[in-house]
Amino acid sequence: MNVDDILKKYSGRIKKEMNNADFDNLNDETISRDYLDFKKDLMPELSRYEKWAGSLGSFIRIKAAKKDELIIQKELDRAHLSVTPSEVVGLALATSSLLLIFGIFICLAIWFLGSGSFPFLLFVLIVISSFFMGYYFYSMPQRLAVKWRLKASSQMVPAILYAVIYMKHTSNLERAINFISMHVEAPLSLDFKKILWDVETGKYSSIKQSLDAYLEFWKDTNMEFVESFHLIESSLYEPNEARRIMILERALRVILDEVYEKMLKYTHNIRSPLTNVYMLGIVLPTLALALLPLASTLLSGMIQSTHVFVLFNLIVPFFVFYLTLQIMLNRPGGYGESALLEKNPLYYQYVSKKPYYIAFFVVLPFLIIGFLPFIFQINYLTYNINDPADTQALFNLKSDYTFDELGLTVFGRGSLFEFLYVGKEITGGPFGVGALILSLFIPFSLILFFSLSYSLRTKELIKGRNATKNLEGEFNSSLFTLGNRLGDGIPAEIAFARVASSSKGQITEDFFKVVSTNIQSMGMSLEEAIFNPRRGALVYYPSSLIATSMRILIESVKKGLNVAAESLMSISEYVRNIQKINERLRDLLAEVVSDMKSNMTFLAPLLAGIVVGLASMITSILGQLKDIINLGSEGGIGLGNIQNIVALFDRNTMIPPYFMQVAIGVYLVEIIFILTGTLVTIDSGEDKLSQTNQISTNLIRGGILYILTALGSIIALSILAGVALGGLGG
Repeated sequence: MNVDDILKKYSGRIKKEMNNADFDNLNDETISRDYLDFKKDLMPELSRYEKWAGSLGSFIRIKAAKKDELIIQKELDRAHLSVTPSEVVGLALATSSLLLIFGIFICLAIWFLGSGSFPFLLFVLIVISSFFMGYYFYSMPQRLAVKWRLKASSQMVPAILYAVIYMKHTSNLERAINFISMHVEAPLSLDFKKILWDVETGKYSSIKQSLDAYLEFWKDTNMEFVESFHLIESSLYEPNEARRIMILERALRVILDEVYEKMLKYTHNIRSPLTNVYMLGIVLPTLALALLPLASTLLSGMIQSTHVFVLFNLIVPFFVFYLTLQIMLNRPGGYGESALLEKNPLYYQYVSKKPYYIAFFVVLPFLIIGFLPFIFQINYLTYNINDPADTQALFNLKSDYTFDELGLTVFGRGSLFEFLYVGKEITGGPFGVGALILSLFIPFSLILFFSLSYSLRTKELIKGRNATKNLEGEFNSSLFTLGNRLGDGIPAEIAFARVASSSKGQITEDFFKVVSTNIQSMGMSLEEAIFNPRRGALVYYPSSLIATSMRILIESVKKGLNVAAESLMSISEYVRNIQKINERLRDLLAEVVSDMKSNMTFLAPLLAGIVVGLASMITSILGQLKDIINLGSEGGIGLGNIQNIVALFDRNTMIPPYFMQVAIGVYLVEIIFILTGTLVTIDSGEDKLSQTNQISTNLIRGGILYILTALGSIIALSILAGVALGGLGG
């Protein structure tokens, strides 16, 4: 029997014993279960999409066109998704069809169960939503690929740095890649583990072949990463030590320079799209809202409150989201926040549901206050002012009060809530200034809920990240000092005590003291003093930079003190260069980010608040004019043809300012969510912690400004309208 016969014989026996249905699919490209579990833990969103595509996508099997199939497969490969293009198309069509069918059944049920007319608005909304759902899942591989690329590329500069530092003292590519895979953060660490795994399984005969095959993946998006690794590979063949070191240093300069150039071009290219987002997504829709009260009554009620909510809380935010998504898709990689949130010891605070419960109970009273105009219309709670027979009420309150009764004659004629009645039944409203002011508590509740819950989730984590960044900023110089001490021939165990004494008053002093104390008092080795899971110095200073620097120290000190000294001084120099590059990039992005943040948290809330006041004034003027005409005798007031003009504006067909204000407030919250996510992605890449924290901050700033501006403009313009019409009515 030859080898193939033996393999076939025993593989059949193993298959029978294991009863593994997927045994036939095993081949030399199969990856380990450990790798799959690792990927699932670190990238749960990818795993969820794979499950959806494997289940729903298999119901409807549609083969995409060859051109589309190649594009989808390319995005699937970039996103590391184990999904076929036909499953992607099937999932998009299945979700779209299911939503459309379910929506049609709902519309028919509403029609047949007594509404009297077919709900065309709901049907149109469901059709639009079904198309959006299909597009959303069809384009999901592209978004996941971009998310993976942004996360992975944010660790590219550290990956090249670790390779260069390791290769300087040990010219071994396989061990350098293994070092990168252990110390660079996910998801790039997954890729480097896969490079090693492909060699172990025999897919490639050498680490260079496996690495070259992997680098093909980044040629279209991050060519500088490919060039840097090719330079690192070329250093293996350089016999001259000085030239080998020069090539390695050149590899790091290539990626740093290219990342800077690409981000420079990106900052110039996104100015115009961000301006378009602000004008088309914020300014024009907000100005259009000021005209809606007049437009709704001139069109005889064709525009209703539900149309406003659908347009400004669903369609316009989706349009803004689409525009900002195109900006984020074009962001180059290689720069961004590289800290992995899931590894933070306080991560449980971020995923906890407790902040949401706390925020809900805090905002519940404010939400109830926002709905008071409608609560006052419940018959058994208050007296109905239009029903003389209504004498039983739980509270001794009327369903509405006039401004004369409340002593607020400065607001003119009218009522606090001002619902419109036909007999005892409410037919429209509320149009009153009091109801409009109370409606401000509804968006205030939303703003307070999200800002409070997000702040509770991220407060401690942001503090820890900022403290770590401060520590890393100081650690760079201390690392250089430690390298000098090692270069003087002082053993590493003694060098830590020397550096601790020379860095008094700095944050890093305590770190070196802990290491020195562990060595001298606890009798630990250098590695134990730093990496011991219970008493090691890294327990108190959880920093990836410090951990990697110390790991390089442990590895290089085995080669000698001079090698360790050169390694530490090199990493100190390179980290300083990276920090300088980061600062220069932040300076480039500062103008764009600050302009958009100013528009989002100042100009947009200010404009929206003034528009709410204008809408209130227009509605108040039309209502009071009609009351003046109805109360005055014909020709007695001398209003001329104004009666004919006012007759054009029927308040029964006008959109109440109460609902307009709620729609504007919710729209503003959505815009802050979308634009904050965009700005964080532009500035730092994929960074969930910073995004959540910034949303909390921006909601408080923009939301409170909107509430105060709207309140001030409502009161001021309503008083102005009341004074003017008071003189007109005599």
